[in-house]
Amino acid sequence: MDLITRPETTRPRAGRRLHPAWWVAAVAFVALLGAAGFRSAPGVLMVPLEQEFGWSRSLMSAAVSLNLVLFGLMAPFAAALMDRFGIRRVVALALLLVAAGSGLTVFVQYGWQLMLTWGLLVGVGTGSMAMVFAATVANRWFVARRGLVMGILTAAGAAGQLVFLPVMAALVQGVSWRAASLVTTAAALLVIPLVLVVMRNYPADRGVRAYGAPADVPDLPRPDPRGAARRALRVLREAARTPTFWALAGGFAICGATTNGLVGTHFIPSAHDHGMAETTAAGLLALVGIFDVAGTIVSGALTDKVNPRLLLVGYYTFRGVGLLVLPWLLGPTVRPPMLVFIIIYGLDWVATVPPTVALCREAFGASGTIVFGWVFASHQIGAAIASFAAGAIRDATGQYTLAWFGAAGLCVVAAVVSLSIRRRPTPAAIA
Repeated sequence: MDLITRPETTRPRAGRRLHPAWWVAAVAFVALLGAAGFRSAPGVLMVPLEQEFGWSRSLMSAAVSLNLVLFGLMAPFAAALMDRFGIRRVVALALLLVAAGSGLTVFVQYGWQLMLTWGLLVGVGTGSMAMVFAATVANRWFVARRGLVMGILTAAGAAGQLVFLPVMAALVQGVSWRAASLVTTAAALLVIPLVLVVMRNYPADRGVRAYGAPADVPDLPRPDPRGAARRALRVLREAARTPTFWALAGGFAICGATTNGLVGTHFIPSAHDHGMAETTAAGLLALVGIFDVAGTIVSGALTDKVNPRLLLVGYYTFRGVGLLVLPWLLGPTVRPPMLVFIIIYGLDWVATVPPTVALCREAFGASGTIVFGWVFASHQIGAAIASFAAGAIRDATGQYTLAWFGAAGLCVVAAVVSLSIRRRPTPAAIA
């Protein structure tokens, strides 16, 4: 399949142009990149905030947990709102909320204000985009290479971590944590014009069909935009009657617990506890981002060819092994075994997303994107529980070791659960 298409117009033009789907995907990547910055901020900002305000890890973890819960719970409603109001409006407003939450953080003086900025504003903003936004773009604009595109868009979050973490860590060390927050604000604001100019809701809005759509197959009917919230709840009610949904949700909750909730939030503070400089630890997470980009794109391509259930089993198994040995790898310096962990964990970080999206689409048909929104909500609930629990474990024991071991055990559970997921359409595959 060629990446380009002839312009659909009666006026002759020389040459050929890139299919509009790829422009939409490119802007979606940049938008997800801009929103990713502040999601990576807590790991960098936790120690400076602790030093300046004397806040406990549990308090800051609670703010992160609220962020993660809202990040997840917004996802299914965001999918329905994109059907109702359009992708451009929802994504532009989401970026504004991210910018507001990040910018207002520089004025915080009390813990409840951190809950409002880190938790509420950024949680709602990032939750209105994230994986559901990526799934919506991939499902609407692509037929061919859909899994690959989903992998690329998923990798935007890792790339955002790659871009922002070292910059934020350097700003925290060289200037202040407030400067790091303002950089994230600017990044989110700069993306909004691109979204407004390039993004469209459906290929027909550009006068084309989805990339790779067969000429003899009609376009799927557009969902009824009315009653977006009711539709999201109705889809949940129907999907929740099937074991497939609970298998997907349970496995993905463990995915969130072992990535965003634990490693994404507590790796830098844990490394700091072992004498490692924050900039060094942030650099290691940035390396996770580098390998995550590659791993997620490859996972997207594999999802088009390999049974997604088997991919999930492999991903969770490798992740569990990495978490099991991590406590022995942390120290004041970076040794070769730590780099091996970073590479494996990076390749595996969100490689679970493309096969999970594919299983939702196969099992629930036209409602697959909204079902994935609810599955993603479970991902963030798992992340929120792990984030708070790890902070509480650190406050109670003075270290994170029990958190790492517990997460390794959960990965074994996720691998087993993934084998039980049904691929064929279920009765909940509703329009």
